[in-house]
Amino acid sequence: MRILKFFRIRKEERAAALVALLVLLSFHALMIYHLYDKFIHVGVKSWNTIISNFVFSGFDPITYYVVTEWVAKYNVYRHPLLAFLVWPLSKINGLLMDVTGLNFMQFVVAIPLIFCSFYSFIFLYRIFREIVKIRRTDSIILATMLFSFAYIMLAAIVPDHFCFSMFLLIFSLYICGSLIERKQELGIWKTVLLAIITAGVTLTNGVKIYAYALFTNGKRFFRIRYLVFAIIIPSALLWEFARWEYHTFVWPSEMHRKVVKARNDSIRREKAFVAFADTVGITDSVELYRAFDAEMRKRAHAKYVRDHKKAWNAHAGKPMAKGEFLRWTDISTSRSESVVENLFGESIQFHDQHFLEDTLRSRPVIIPYSWAINYVVEAVVVLLFIIGIWCGRRSRFLWAALSGFAFDMCLHLGLGFGLNEVYIMGAHWLFVMPISTAFLVKAVERKIALSISLRVILLLLTLWLWGYNSWLLVSYLLG
Repeated sequence: MRILKFFRIRKEERAAALVALLVLLSFHALMIYHLYDKFIHVGVKSWNTIISNFVFSGFDPITYYVVTEWVAKYNVYRHPLLAFLVWPLSKINGLLMDVTGLNFMQFVVAIPLIFCSFYSFIFLYRIFREIVKIRRTDSIILATMLFSFAYIMLAAIVPDHFCFSMFLLIFSLYICGSLIERKQELGIWKTVLLAIITAGVTLTNGVKIYAYALFTNGKRFFRIRYLVFAIIIPSALLWEFARWEYHTFVWPSEMHRKVVKARNDSIRREKAFVAFADTVGITDSVELYRAFDAEMRKRAHAKYVRDHKKAWNAHAGKPMAKGEFLRWTDISTSRSESVVENLFGESIQFHDQHFLEDTLRSRPVIIPYSWAINYVVEAVVVLLFIIGIWCGRRSRFLWAALSGFAFDMCLHLGLGFGLNEVYIMGAHWLFVMPISTAFLVKAVERKIALSISLRVILLLLTLWLWGYNSWLLVSYLLG
């Protein structure tokens, strides 16, 4: 019952909450309309149909497939609990499919997405009101600004895990901020619960929960009992669960695919040998096999050259090494261009060129904006963010939020993790920008002229971002 009280909409929140809910419902209606004809009749074994018809930047429609036919389709080491969290949705959709013969995956997936995005708005608003302690109007503007950012607007409607992660991170920040305000600690069981669920959706985000706990608990974070029972044991258990999940659900399927591939490759090679023998007319068997092997090596090299020219290879960036995690790193993509055009660019404002194209299909990694105003808006948003950090530099809560942001920057800009499409991961950190800006709002609150000017700037930015981003997105969904 205490947990349910968190989700009760308070009187002062109702008007803003109603508007937010109506906007979210409208965007989801457009999303369903956009793909309805393509997906309403798909059945099981529909991966190729779903993946070929779903083009929303680098987002994956894995959840649509898992809801249609439950399988551990996600990368189990990066998302160890996600398939099991989605399992109830697959049972609901399976029942609807049995009764109607239609696939309601879009409608079923929309429910948790609306819930997570709606309560992300609510808890962010409460952070502004209860923790930063700014006025109601400014809180509404800043919470609305977050959802005017391009890849928050998009993450709220696409069937990927980012909206779930954003909700869990904002909710965790709200819990930790409230405890900091009351000078209380984040207890062991609360830490475990938040970390397991958050890391279960996206493993790296579990690190942020521990960073939040560090700033909440202070020195007491390093107590042996807390480190063992809140961090070490739960982390080890989650990792072992991921290993069990891989060996139980993923490894057998991978082995089966390898066996099928080896058999098919053998059949194709035999057919290619027969065709080659008929063509060259060599009678000596040793010479024939030698010539055939040389031809196969030539073809393999030609395919290698062709593949490296394709977008899925050319735009991936050069990894530090091969491996389960290091293959996602990138040491070749320009950091400076990525920061301007992608990290603080595409994440906040869509590029009108190559709109929502996938870098692994057709979108260039770096695209310049068509208008100078986009760079001006980007610069103002980033400047407000930086000034807000200075204004809130003495706040433990802000440093807790910034610790998560810093971790993401180390991943993306340091290791280059997902750098070629860094904007799709904006839901993991973009909410820190309005939180930081709120400390600037708090700092000038008693200076009437500055306060009014800042509020006007924030309102104009929010209106511009909502107008510009929603115009491009709605045009795409209706097209």
